[in-house]
Amino acid sequence: MKRLRALASYALLAALAVTTVAPLVWMLLTSLHPPLAPLPTLDRLLAPKEWAFRNYAYVLSFPELPVARFFANSVVVTAAVVLSQLAVCSLAAYAFARMTFRGRDLLFSVFLLTMMVPGVVLIVPLFLVVDRMGWLNTFAGLIFPYPYLSTAFGTFLLRQFFVSLPRSLDEAARLDGASDLQIYWHVILPSAKPALATLAAFAFIWTWTDFYWPMLATSTTDMRTLEVGLSVFKDAYGSTNWPLQMTAAVIVMAPALLFFLALQRYFVKGIVLSGVKG
Repeated sequence: MKRLRALASYALLAALAVTTVAPLVWMLLTSLHPPLAPLPTLDRLLAPKEWAFRNYAYVLSFPELPVARFFANSVVVTAAVVLSQLAVCSLAAYAFARMTFRGRDLLFSVFLLTMMVPGVVLIVPLFLVVDRMGWLNTFAGLIFPYPYLSTAFGTFLLRQFFVSLPRSLDEAARLDGASDLQIYWHVILPSAKPALATLAAFAFIWTWTDFYWPMLATSTTDMRTLEVGLSVFKDAYGSTNWPLQMTAAVIVMAPALLFFLALQRYFVKGIVLSGVKG
């Protein structure tokens, strides 16, 4: 009976894995078909007339659109948002988890209530603030609003992990004369790599795949991010050139997928440990 249950569980997991991976494999294989080739059927998916690896070079050097610039913009914006999220959220989480001050728990509860406000509701106020500061169509306008949309979640995630760390670490460091910032930097952060990697993965995926805010905050082609810029590429071809459409989709998806796979070990551990203790 146990073997049957285990077999059924593995069969279900295998089916879920196949249904998850199959669209990605179809997209990758379609991107390698020759340009203007019809949408491949299952029997032709693995047998195109030729394997057109040149599709990627063509899309990245597309004459009408600076796709390489879109990619660079996305890298700059995403890297800045990830680093700012790690810095701001870890400092706030340290204060809520390891420091004692009047009204700490009440303030943390109020802070968590901001997670109930949908990010879409903040778009108009953020747009007006960015406009008044003259940051529209700049990297500052693309970068600074992101922490406002997800800092509460990141702080909560790291705070839960910091609470689970033994207090004896802080006490030992204080006996050696360490200040709060030294404890934060030399004791807490090295012990919190799984949680930091989890937050970095979330921030990377949210920022890299975001379409709405970069579309609103930019008005010129050279400031578009990859997600927004390639939407123009999609509109230029409509639905007639599936191989190049899928090539553009793979270019957008691949960095997020590779980043997640690189941090997967820490990501899973961070998710598990962050909910152990509250």
